[in-house]
Amino acid sequence: MAPIRRKPTRAVRVGAVQIGGGAPIAVQSMAATKTQDIEATARQVQLINAAGADIIRIACDSRKDVEALAEVRARTRDLNDGRGATLSVDLQENYRLSEIVAPHVDKIRYNPGHLHHHEKDKSIRDKVAYIADIAVKHDIALRVGVNCGSVDPEKAAKFGHDDVGAMVESALEHAQMLDDLGFTRYVVSLKDSDWRKVVEGNRRFSSQRPDVPLHLGVTEAGMPPDGIIKTRIAFEQLLAEGIGDTIRVSLTLPFEDKGQEITVGRDLIADIEAGRFRSVPLNFGEGLNIISCPSCSRVENEQFIVLAQDLKKMTEYAKDYRVTIAVMGCRVNGPGETDDADIGLWCGPLGVNLKHGEEVVGHFPYDQVLDQAHALLDRVIRDKGLAPA
Repeated sequence: MAPIRRKPTRAVRVGAVQIGGGAPIAVQSMAATKTQDIEATARQVQLINAAGADIIRIACDSRKDVEALAEVRARTRDLNDGRGATLSVDLQENYRLSEIVAPHVDKIRYNPGHLHHHEKDKSIRDKVAYIADIAVKHDIALRVGVNCGSVDPEKAAKFGHDDVGAMVESALEHAQMLDDLGFTRYVVSLKDSDWRKVVEGNRRFSSQRPDVPLHLGVTEAGMPPDGIIKTRIAFEQLLAEGIGDTIRVSLTLPFEDKGQEITVGRDLIADIEAGRFRSVPLNFGEGLNIISCPSCSRVENEQFIVLAQDLKKMTEYAKDYRVTIAVMGCRVNGPGETDDADIGLWCGPLGVNLKHGEEVVGHFPYDQVLDQAHALLDRVIRDKGLAPA
């Protein structure tokens, strides 16, 4: 088995792990439990670590989450011969949490599209400088995590329907900001649920900034096997071109099976290194497309996972129709990332918001929304005058 020949990128140290600089491709996953459920989250970290993860990500949206994170860190310090698990944290709107998060992790991921939500009188550069300064003080790395579904609103307005253009410009802008601040210990990710946009965005960014290590992933890839296929297509193209230094396979899975993301990721890398590529039918993705987010700690009700699985079974009759359905598990990404789908379901703690495009059809209990979605799917097929793909 020969290593994949990759583009030379600078080395970024994340705890005991090196990303880029010729190091082996690092494989990541994300804890799916609620961070404040310390027992479950510590177990999740142990499970993912046992599957062979290089880096494990946890979400923090509040001070209580950070307090729980500190305890999770303490409970997992004996992993890996006492080195502990290599932890990354996922910040959402409250960028100032970085100050109290930093002592407990090896890397912070921030989303440029979320920096607008707090302290709107401050410039984005000042907020990035704050995060970078915290990273220097605590000897940790950063990831600039750009996502088509939550791109910087100014970029979205500028580029209109060109999601990839908005995503690439945002990533380039933040990479330059960090460089200008003298901070180079960062990686970049450009993600979308459409593998085509993932491939195009990463190619474009890499062509302009070949020095920056890239974190690859198809966000909300969905349930196996479809989610694995979408991810494989993107990774086969990018990794084979030498693009990508760390990967995350995002699958909708029961909590106890989250280690499968690591197993699948390792298998994909091994196949590409061995030259085992899968052929892709010309019509792949032209029929029913179900987008569902990976179960993570922001999911407000675990019933979301069951709902996604039941929806897949219920929609089997429509598999040949060109309809996109998005099933999202939280209020952070749910509203925005269902807008582009024909049918969207974003799940709250007690019920599900059913959408037709950007229009909210209604809020329904988990045990009733499937029937409503079924009726809406029939309506979409009828109104569009769709024929099977």
